[in-house]
Amino acid sequence: MEILATIWFVLIVVLWMGYLFLDGFDLGVGMMMPFLSRSERGKRVLLNSIGPVWEGNEVWLITAAGAMFAAFPHWYASLFSALYIPLTVCLLALIFRAVAIEYRGKGHSEKWKAFWTWALAVGSAGTAFCIGAMLALTTIGLPLNDHGDMIGGAFAWMSWPALVGGLGGLGFSLAHGLIFLGLKTQGEVRARSRRWAGRIMLPAAIPFLIWFAFSITQRTWLVVPVLIAIAALIFAFVAVRAGAEKRAFILHGIYLIAGLAAVFAGVFPNVLPSTIDPANSLTIAAASSSDYTLNVMLIVTIVILPIIIAYQIFSYRMFLARIAETHIPEAHKLPVAIRS
Repeated sequence: MEILATIWFVLIVVLWMGYLFLDGFDLGVGMMMPFLSRSERGKRVLLNSIGPVWEGNEVWLITAAGAMFAAFPHWYASLFSALYIPLTVCLLALIFRAVAIEYRGKGHSEKWKAFWTWALAVGSAGTAFCIGAMLALTTIGLPLNDHGDMIGGAFAWMSWPALVGGLGGLGFSLAHGLIFLGLKTQGEVRARSRRWAGRIMLPAAIPFLIWFAFSITQRTWLVVPVLIAIAALIFAFVAVRAGAEKRAFILHGIYLIAGLAAVFAGVFPNVLPSTIDPANSLTIAAASSSDYTLNVMLIVTIVILPIIIAYQIFSYRMFLARIAETHIPEAHKLPVAIRS
């Protein structure tokens, strides 16, 4: 059973990596909507850069949460009940973000557009912060009793790991989104994205680097993936400054993957450490479902996951071309349909 549980622990970590790598740039683009371009065409360039892919990227979030629920129900129950308030905020932020993307183009007044532009920015920032805080807390720990319940009240989760993880999620998403815009756009938006990315990449990475470095206190050999993460970040910064956005995007992803591999390897075999007593920590063996459940899930995953990945690769290849303001037509009002 522990072998299957270990496999599913690794798969869930990979799903969270995939979500942060893919939806991270969506969130970063959303956060930059009010700031990166003053013109309406420029803002529409930002929206069009993520328009074909943002919904597909969120599949990784749903799959990661669903896999936690099915493979490790006790992990899911302890974590999600302890973080009920921030996860509710995260859900509202996700809803606000999705509605803003769909509704922004449905009106033509400046107030309408400004409202939904800021709704998209706030929703994206709230999502990035809450996801980062949750992942940091599940690897550093919560005050759990011997029943796996959080003690200390509804706000006992408010601690330095939550702040570091939340700021790290914000910083990573912002930098990742700017690098993506440099890769996906042309003209003034691309130039501004490169300038902003070069300025904020390294400062924005500080919270995540603190989180990654914490793993070394658990196992000293994890200094290796942490150093890989730092090296990838530095090379990504150099690539951004050189205008090599594709290389920078890949290296920034390696920085994330190496760092997350370190923090989850550091917490293994626990899925949720207790900051009160290590004996209260939830382990993969104690938190996992039955062998039958894990086997069925693994078979379904082996069949379905390659199809999802292949479809996403196909969709990205279909929308590979860069976008410029010259590609954006003038906004126009459609005539109201005449009812008979």
